[in-house]
Amino acid sequence: MADFDIAEGIRKVFLAGVGAVATGAEKTQELVDDFIKKGELTVEQGKALNEELSHKVKEATTDGSDAILRTRLKTMTPEQRAAYAERVANISAEIDAEAAAAEAEDAVEDAADAVKDAVDDVAEAVEEVIEPDDAE
Repeated sequence: MADFDIAEGIRKVFLAGVGAVATGAEKTQELVDDFIKKGELTVEQGKALNEELSHKVKEATTDGSDAILRTRLKTMTPEQRAAYAERVANISAEIDAEAAAAEAEDAVEDAADAVKDAVDDVAEAVEEVIEPDDAE
């Protein structure tokens, strides 16, 4: 029993839970597909049922992972929890920075497209002035 690592045990329980949820989602999709094939459900009913079940699976996964995280944090020293929180904050900041960079890149592309469109409009206007259409 001295070789038992609580963190490893928690990790295995978490992975087993994730595996069970994934298996449940796959089996649910298979069941919905079977009902659709048999004509017992319309495609729309099947989509709605699958969406509802997927939502419930996500809720169950979130609730379970919160409990596992809480258990893991309880096994840490205050220093370990602080280091873990710092690591999570850094990852969160990196994700936010990546999202901001992507938004900035999109804004630059949109601005470049707007400038190109404006240049095209000016070029067309200049052509109209230089070579007006014959109104006769």
